[in-house]
Amino acid sequence: MKKNIFKIFILCIGSILVSSCKTDSNKTEKDTKSDHVYTDSLLFKNPSKPIDARVEDLISRLTLEEKAAQMMNGTPEIKRLGIPAYDYWNEALHGVGRSCAATVFPQAIGLGATFDPDLAYRVSSAISDEARAIYNATSKKGYHKQYNGLTFWTPNINIFRDPRWGRGQETYGEDPYLTSILGVSFVKGLQGDHPNYLKTAACAKHFAVHSGPEKLRHEFNAEVNQKDLWETYLPAFKALVDANVESIMCAYNSTNGEPCCSNNYLIDDVLRNTWNFKGHVVSDCWALVDLYNQPNEGGHGRVQTAAEAAALAIKTGVNLNCGVTYESLSEAVKLGMITEKEIDEQLATLLKTRFKLGLFDPVGSNPYDNIPFEVVNSEKHRELSKEAAQKSIVLLKNNGILPLKNDLSKYFVTGPNAASIEILLGNYYGVNPNMVTILEGVSKAIEPTSQLQYRLGAMLNKPSINPINYATAHAGNSDVTIVVLGVSSQLEGEEGDSLDSDTAGDILSYSLPKNQIDYLKELRKTADKNPEDKKPIIAVITGGSAINLSEVQALADAVLFVWYPGEEGGTAVADILFGKVSPSGRLPITFPKSIDQLPAFDDYAMKGRTYKYMDVDPLYPFGFGLSYTTFNYNNIKASSSSISKKENVNVEVNITNTGKINADEVVQVYISDKKASVTVPNFKLIKTKRIHLKAEHSKKIVFELTPEDFEIIKNDGSSTIESGEFNIYIGGSSPMKRSVELGASTMAETIITVK
Repeated sequence: MKKNIFKIFILCIGSILVSSCKTDSNKTEKDTKSDHVYTDSLLFKNPSKPIDARVEDLISRLTLEEKAAQMMNGTPEIKRLGIPAYDYWNEALHGVGRSCAATVFPQAIGLGATFDPDLAYRVSSAISDEARAIYNATSKKGYHKQYNGLTFWTPNINIFRDPRWGRGQETYGEDPYLTSILGVSFVKGLQGDHPNYLKTAACAKHFAVHSGPEKLRHEFNAEVNQKDLWETYLPAFKALVDANVESIMCAYNSTNGEPCCSNNYLIDDVLRNTWNFKGHVVSDCWALVDLYNQPNEGGHGRVQTAAEAAALAIKTGVNLNCGVTYESLSEAVKLGMITEKEIDEQLATLLKTRFKLGLFDPVGSNPYDNIPFEVVNSEKHRELSKEAAQKSIVLLKNNGILPLKNDLSKYFVTGPNAASIEILLGNYYGVNPNMVTILEGVSKAIEPTSQLQYRLGAMLNKPSINPINYATAHAGNSDVTIVVLGVSSQLEGEEGDSLDSDTAGDILSYSLPKNQIDYLKELRKTADKNPEDKKPIIAVITGGSAINLSEVQALADAVLFVWYPGEEGGTAVADILFGKVSPSGRLPITFPKSIDQLPAFDDYAMKGRTYKYMDVDPLYPFGFGLSYTTFNYNNIKASSSSISKKENVNVEVNITNTGKINADEVVQVYISDKKASVTVPNFKLIKTKRIHLKAEHSKKIVFELTPEDFEIIKNDGSSTIESGEFNIYIGGSSPMKRSVELGASTMAETIITVK
C-alpha cells in the first residue's frame, strides 16, 4: 500500500514538472517572437502586457513622493524597482544637441528655406538614428544625465511673426502652412514608423502664441483675437497633433490673460477636448515658477506659493514639470489643494511615453535598440547636412558675377564671420570635430595656384580701436572680394544665451551692426578706386532672421543669405559661389525695408505682418530667391473652372528651365479670395513642391486642391467656405509685385469659382 502511494506521489510530481516544462516552453516560444525572454516578476516590466496595465502597476508601487519625482524632468533612480534615473530634457533642433559629438545640420530656419518636407523627414530620421545610437551606447555605460534621453523638445513651430525675435531662427518661418508641412515631416522622422515603439519622442513647442519679446517672456501677456489665433497661431500645432506628436510644451507667457501652463482654454478646451491630444504636456523650463512669482518679481503672480502652482498645473493638465515646482506636490496634497488620484491621472499619461520608447523593456525588445554608434556623425549624414545647407542658401541679388570661376588669380575673403564656427551653429546646437567655415570652404574650392588672402577686417558689432586697417586694400587688387557679414548667437538667440546682446537676444534695431556696414562701404570705395577696373564684391550674410539689408543690396554685386548652415556650411557656400550647385533656397520670412514697416514688437495682431497681411512693398518678399537659371510658368489650367464647396480640383502648370544650367525650382501655389465677408489674407501659400529641371527642359506639375484650401477663418475663429471667385497663383515666389521687380520667375494665374 505504501509502495503504491509512493508511486502515485512520484507520478504526480512528474506530471507537475512536465506541465511546468510545457508552460515554460510555450512562454519561451511566444517571447522568442519578440527576440527576448521575459523573466522579471514585475508586471510593469513585462512587454507582453498592455501599456495601460503596466502603467497602472508601476504607479501602484510608487509612494507619493516618488510619483512627484517622476513628474520632473530629472527623475531619480528607484533601486527597489530596478528603474534607472532618466532625464526628459534633451534637444534635437538641428541635430542631437548638447550631447556627444554628432552631425550638425542647418538651423531650423534654414531648413524652412528649403521648402522641402521630404528633406526635413530625411534630416530628422538621421537625427533620431543618431539619438538612439547615442542612447544605446551611453545607457550601457550607465550614463543617465540630462541630454542622454530619448525625449526631445523639438520642433519649435511658433510662427515667426516679427523679425526682431531672436529665437525665430528655431522656427520654420512666418507661414502656418509651411511650418505645418515641415513640422509634420520632422516629427515623423524623429518618432519613426514602428507600430509599437517610438524611435524618439518629439515635442511641439511653445504652446501657444509665443514669439517674444525675450526679455519679457516670463511675465508677458500676448493678446490675440480668435481670428488670428485660429488662422495663424494654432494651425501648425493642430497639424502636429494630427500627426501624433508625443508631447506639447506650454509656453512661458500668458495668452489672453492666463499663463499658458495654467491656461484651461488652450490645454483643456483646445488641445485635449477639441483636438483629442493623447500625449503629455511639459512646461517650459521653470515656467511653473512664473505662476507664483509676482509681477514685481518678473512673473505672472497667478498664485502665491509653489504648492499652489503645482496643484494648478496638475489640474490644468501639465504632466511634466521642467524644473522643481512639482517637489511641492506632496505639500499640495496635505493641504487639500489636490488629490493623489489627480496626480496619478497625469502621471499615467506621462509614463506612457517612456513605455512607448521601450525604456522599461529588456534590451533588444525593439529594433531601435540595435542602431549602432557608427551612424553618429557618419559620412552619409555629413552629406545630408551639406545637401540641406545647399538647398537652404538664398540668392538675393546677382548682377551677373555669380557663379564665380574657381581659377582666378586672387581671392580676398574677409569679414567678422568668414572664419567663425559660431555662425555655423545657431542655437540649440551640437558639436562636431569637423566644422567647415566659409573661409575653409572657399579655400578648398579654388585652384591650388590661385592666391587667397584673408583678413578679419571688422569686428562683429563694434568699431576697431586701431585706426589702421590693412584689410581694405585687398578689395582693390583682388579679382573678387567675398565679405562674410551678419550676426551670430553672440547677438541673436534666447534670453541668457546671447552674451553680447543687451536686448536679451532680440534684434530690436532690425539692422546689421553699424561697423559692418561701415566696413562694407570702405571695401566698396577701395574696389571702385580704378573706374576702368572696378572689382566685384560678394556679400555673404549669416543669421537666423530677416535683417535690413538695404545698404548691402546697394553696395554688393551679389548677396547670399546663408542662415546658420551647419557643419558643412563652408562647403555648401562654396558650392553655390562657384556654381557646383545652383542656389534654390527661398525666403520663409518677409524682409521689410526698414523697422518703419513693422507694427510694435509686442503687438500680436497680424495686421500689417508677414506677406499675408502687409500692404507695403518689402525689401525681399516671402518665397523669394534667385537662381543661376530662369524658369517660365505657362499653360496653367484647372480641371474645372467651377466647383462645389465639397469638391477637389486639380490645377496643372507647365514649367520650363529656360537657361543653360540644371537647377532646382521651388514651385509655390497661392490662393486669394477675391471677395470675402471678413478680412482675409492678401494671398496664402497652400501647396509647394521642389523639382529638379535640366537646362531647356520642361515638366508638367499637377496640384490637387481640397476644400480646406478654400477655407477662410471668420472673426469668431470658426472656418467656412464662401461662394465666389478665387485667384490661384503658381510660381517661384509669392505673388507680391516686388518679386517681379527683383527678378523672380514668371507666375501663372487662373480663377476658380466656388458655388
